[in-house]
Amino acid sequence: MAVRVQTQDFDIAAEIATLTAGRIDIGALVTFTGVVRGSTSGRSLVSMTLEHYPGMTEAELEGIEAEARARWPLQASLIVHRIGELTPGANIVLVVTASPHRHAAFQAAEFLMDYLKSRAPFWKKETYSGGEAAWVDARQADDAALRRWTTSQD
Repeated sequence: MAVRVQTQDFDIAAEIATLTAGRIDIGALVTFTGVVRGSTSGRSLVSMTLEHYPGMTEAELEGIEAEARARWPLQASLIVHRIGELTPGANIVLVVTASPHRHAAFQAAEFLMDYLKSRAPFWKKETYSGGEAAWVDARQADDAALRRWTTSQD
């Protein structure tokens, strides 16, 4: 089980290969990759800047990953989240969950992404064409998605 917060890009195939090397106990592997869009709210996006509090962020992500492992039978999992200034088309986040069965892998991946979108301690600023910039809060839809996990789903 692993959590990384980094500025550099990640290679999805290499991350999966490392996570699954030599494993024959995995029957399902679910991946989610978040990518910077070129527009948001009808405006052209130039860049997105992600900031975090080193140490605290990793500890929070490790805690939510431990919760996912407690809820579902995961053989392995990985969260890689980038920080710094990212441009449209750049990878932002990779979540990988591995389990003997697909149901657990899918649910664990959704749970982790719902947490990352609404509660993870990252601060996101979007810069639009024309120079306007704005800090972005979690959307109500993201908060609602996280609330569905308040009772056990296994």
